[in-house]
Amino acid sequence: MSAPSPASPSDGLRFAFGTLTVFPVRVTRWDRPAARGGMLCAPLAGLVVGAAAAAAGLLLLLLGAGAPLAAVATVAVPAVLTRGLHLDGLADVADGLGSGKPAGDALRIMKQSDIGPFGVLTLVLVLLAQVAALAQAYGDSWTRGALAAVVAAVVARLVLTLAARAGVPPARPEGLGAAVAGVVPRAGAAAAGLAVAGAAAAGGALLGADGVLRAVLAVLLSAAAAELLLRHCVRRFGGVTGDVFGALTETAATTALVVAALG
Repeated sequence: MSAPSPASPSDGLRFAFGTLTVFPVRVTRWDRPAARGGMLCAPLAGLVVGAAAAAAGLLLLLLGAGAPLAAVATVAVPAVLTRGLHLDGLADVADGLGSGKPAGDALRIMKQSDIGPFGVLTLVLVLLAQVAALAQAYGDSWTRGALAAVVAAVVARLVLTLAARAGVPPARPEGLGAAVAGVVPRAGAAAAGLAVAGAAAAGGALLGADGVLRAVLAVLLSAAAAELLLRHCVRRFGGVTGDVFGALTETAATTALVVAALG
């Protein structure tokens, strides 16, 4: 059997937006070259989601709403634009990890349609943290809040690129996790990380030297937090799943927003 042909940039963008957002983008290829391109393009999907989230928050502020309501809207937009996929993954992983059961049993718990107590508690705390952090950022300045929303969304998808790097195994032979596990070369993952850090620094320059430092720290600490969770999930489940990718996304986004609110 011949190897699949290389994926075009269009194939990668279609894969990224078609799997990570609700935008009406038809995915034309589901093979590993397309998955590789899609995971490398994941931060671009985050940029669009983050821009939409920031726009919603700024619109409410312009209409006279306070920072808390703008923060709620900013958190709601990514959930809507992803059909709550990442939040669902976070809840499922919390239930799987919280069960304390062996890998096979934990994976079965994660596949169930209901959400257990660990999942509910994790969702509540994470969403509260995101809203509180954004309210703090918007209260400081509209620019700081909008930048925090964009950086958080981009780095939340960057960690998908990093988690799809070569050497990270799938926990199941099927599903989105299996489709993208190990498709990104390590050099490509590193390049994506450097590009996002550079772009975040450029955006942070709008707020001066402190903004640059805060934006870079948001990227680094978010990637570190997601990496710790990734390694724990690989040890517990034997690899990654689509739910694990969702949990990594929300972990990174929350970390980035908390960093934006500090200081």
